[in-house]
Amino acid sequence: QVQLVESGGGLVQAGGSLRLSCATSGRTFSSTYHMGWFRQAPGKEREFVAAISGYTGATYYADSLKGRFTISRDNFKNTVYLQMNSLKLDDTAVYYCAASSGGIGRIQQRQVDYWGQGTQVTVSS
Repeated sequence: QVQLVESGGGLVQAGGSLRLSCATSGRTFSSTYHMGWFRQAPGKEREFVAAISGYTGATYYADSLKGRFTISRDNFKNTVYLQMNSLKLDDTAVYYCAASSGGIGRIQQRQVDYWGQGTQVTVSS
């Protein structure tokens, strides 16, 4: 059974940093799957944050988050990370880990095969 388990969320002051982790089962961490992060704020749709290619390790970001967020993966630990710096109040959301097969464009378009349960990130002033 495929599982994606996020951790690392919490309460942080504006300007601070957090690192989210997504522990995955081995199957989703093969080169077959691209991994990504999404977020959903109250009353808003789930939006793409970042993705990393299972084939090449190339990274992709939502334009508004470039320079503040960094996605990475540790193939030995079967874990994907999202480093979030200079956090803003608008970054408050539930953050979801995702896995998608096929082309990298699929995960950017929310065509996801597996979702994690989400982890809450709250940025305070």
